Amino acid sequence: MKAAVLKEFGKPLSVESIPDPTLGSGEVIVNVVSAPILHYAKEVFNGERKYLLDLPLVPGAGAVGQVLEVGPDATNLTEGDWVFCDPTIRSRDNAFFPDITLQGWSARGEGGLQLQKYFRNGSFAEKIRVPTENAIKISDITKAEAPKWCALGKLLVPYGGLKAINLQAGETIVISGSTGHFGGAAVAVALAMGAGCVIAPGRNECALNELTRRFGSRVRTVKLTGDKDQDRKNMRNASPGPIDCALDILPPSADIKPVKAAIMTVREYGRIALMGGVGMLGGDPLSLPYPWIMRNSITIKGQWMYKREAPAHLVKLADSGLLSFDEYEITTFNLEEVNSAVQYAADQKNAFNLAVINL
Repeated sequence: MKAAVLKEFGKPLSVESIPDPTLGSGEVIVNVVSAPILHYAKEVFNGERKYLLDLPLVPGAGAVGQVLEVGPDATNLTEGDWVFCDPTIRSRDNAFFPDITLQGWSARGEGGLQLQKYFRNGSFAEKIRVPTENAIKISDITKAEAPKWCALGKLLVPYGGLKAINLQAGETIVISGSTGHFGGAAVAVALAMGAGCVIAPGRNECALNELTRRFGSRVRTVKLTGDKDQDRKNMRNASPGPIDCALDILPPSADIKPVKAAIMTVREYGRIALMGGVGMLGGDPLSLPYPWIMRNSITIKGQWMYKREAPAHLVKLADSGLLSFDEYEITTFNLEEVNSAVQYAADQKNAFNLAVINL
């Protein structure tokens, strides 16, 4: 089969023929129809993000495709079913603390790297092998509809954080990093989950206006000033009432001040999810006042990715019509154009532009 291979950080992907994946028990082989390209893929492939990747491998996080083969333990999936291939693969021999690898993308620690050595090749290929539980059945769609379903992979990440803090219908939430790619996805998912109001802080006025245009009055934008006390006051003033929870999903390059400003807006018994990458590249640590956390009974939850059942739940939101992929503007490329597609994804500033490889 044809695939795009990352052989060395900082070098272009090489499109070549590699052996087809072979089926094992507890696994599914999927014909990849469409594979998303994350906006920061270039930073991963050039080594800037310092992700744990055992090269060479086929990169690509997640895919939409059709089942080709299933193992003997599959009782629901059949050949031809449309599925979303969840890239978050967990080891099966530790129910409490499973090792995790993001297939074709990264790994968490040495255990994740060990798992990556087997489930190493991602979605930039004509076929992909995934654990049975990672082939999430979706609606019967056409090949023309497959690219928009790739948005599921981007929406899943903030969904994990929103579920971690148990966002409830009617609540008000601050989304720190709302003008970014994952932040924009967080706004869309929070509204689909029934948030009464989303407070969206950011520095880019055009991006803030875009959120208002797309989602209407349930989103209230706040232009950041750089003064964390003033920004916190402005966010609270923009809210229709007490702020119930906050999600930070700012990237590694962001400053710590807007993070602190956003999460310290929450009310007594407020909940906070930290999902972003601030501090991964150095800089000041997040420092929060102990008395404020203690006296206000604040819950702070770190969340990396999402729980195992999250993709199936998000598919239900999409199937119900509560979550729409129509906000995403899709640009497609063929596999031979993969390096141009990676550059295109890096150049996109609009959070709702999505580059997809069609195979």
